[in-house]
Amino acid sequence: MAENSTHGIRADEPSDIGRRVLRLRTEKGLTQKQLAEPAYTAAYISTLEAGRVRPSETALRHLAGRLGTTVEELATGRPPHLATELRMRLTDARRTLATGDAEDAAALFRALRAEAAALSLVNEESTAVLGLGDCALESGDLTAARDLFADAETLLADQPLPRRVPALRGRAVAHLLAGELRYACYLLETALDELNASGMHDPDALLLLYTASIAPYMDMGAHARAAHAAELALALAPQVDDPALVAAMHRGVARSLIAEGRIADADASLAKAQELYQQLHIRTELAHCHWMRGYVHAQDGNLRKAESELRTARDMLASKRAVLFTVQVEVELADVLRRRGKAAEAAELLRPLLAPTALGAERGAVHAGGAHRLLGLISEDRGDTDAAEEHYCAALSLLERTGAAGDLADLCRLLGDLLRRTGRTEAALDAYRTGLGHRAAPGTTTLGPAPKAPPQWPVGRI
Repeated sequence: MAENSTHGIRADEPSDIGRRVLRLRTEKGLTQKQLAEPAYTAAYISTLEAGRVRPSETALRHLAGRLGTTVEELATGRPPHLATELRMRLTDARRTLATGDAEDAAALFRALRAEAAALSLVNEESTAVLGLGDCALESGDLTAARDLFADAETLLADQPLPRRVPALRGRAVAHLLAGELRYACYLLETALDELNASGMHDPDALLLLYTASIAPYMDMGAHARAAHAAELALALAPQVDDPALVAAMHRGVARSLIAEGRIADADASLAKAQELYQQLHIRTELAHCHWMRGYVHAQDGNLRKAESELRTARDMLASKRAVLFTVQVEVELADVLRRRGKAAEAAELLRPLLAPTALGAERGAVHAGGAHRLLGLISEDRGDTDAAEEHYCAALSLLERTGAAGDLADLCRLLGDLLRRTGRTEAALDAYRTGLGHRAAPGTTTLGPAPKAPPQWPVGRI
């Protein structure tokens, strides 16, 4: 079968389409001339019905209109209600993922993927695969998530870039969660450059990419780029109709505002996101808002509120069995507990997170490094310098693979201070020098040239 690239329809062979046109024309009592006019000739219809020419998309639309059917039914022989019903069930599966359990949603998406593939419905198949990728992200299976998003990109390979952006963004998020920050940035920046250079001003696609780039920029210490991406995302928001996309933008922008010290603005942005997610009943994203608000309160020194928000986020994510996100929140909750003088509770929360099935080099390296860092601080407070050094070194080993410049610099300072206090001056100086090297290399030194700015948008669009 050949594929109609515009609509994601795998059209039948010309002979099959020709026989279908002949049958429908005869049933309608039309002559070849009547079917052809005014855009085509009777000779063209004769050639088409004989299977000697493949009709273009424009011709299919003309014929479908004259014959009282759809382009899809004419090209494939499938009744149009099959695709419509499948799309409705895909929406139901997406709702299950948003409000219920990822495993339940994955079962629905798998069945829908098989059904769409059997019907050669490429768009619906890719939507099901994207859903499976999101389920894998939520359950913490990052390898499966990467593969699924790559499969979705392959299915949409001949579609315009804006159609492929959700799959590309999903793959970038999977790499980000695995601690591969540079590669996540590369994927997002390459897509942004291609979109902006081509003049394909698709607000939804651009907003998705700019919002997704904020987190890896922040983790790498490229705060200026994160702020710029947040500014562009905010400018795009009025052009986007999807409330879930706008809510995700507000959540991402809050991270940049925190880095600028604009705590009140960050909290206001998160409140907007939270309101939208509540209206949409999207529990995972709503939990992320509580997570970020907890982070905002912690940065502002309000540890009691931070603990409350983080506990809420953890409970919501745990109830959805969003394993990886749950343990990541627990790392930040442990930090707040330690700062509130609850070191024993923090340590009890952290130790299970260091098991390979929870966090590790391939599964949340940034947060695994954070867990070791916190256990090092707790060990220092207890006077166990050997354990503290072991945790700091483990954290450094994890984070060196990620490019998280700010976190690496902070760890080198902590390790240097520990080594200096225990009389190992030369080793301490080496740690400090390493930390200075990381601190000096955020932004352009780490990532290369920034993405090209979008073309000048029409006046009044922003």
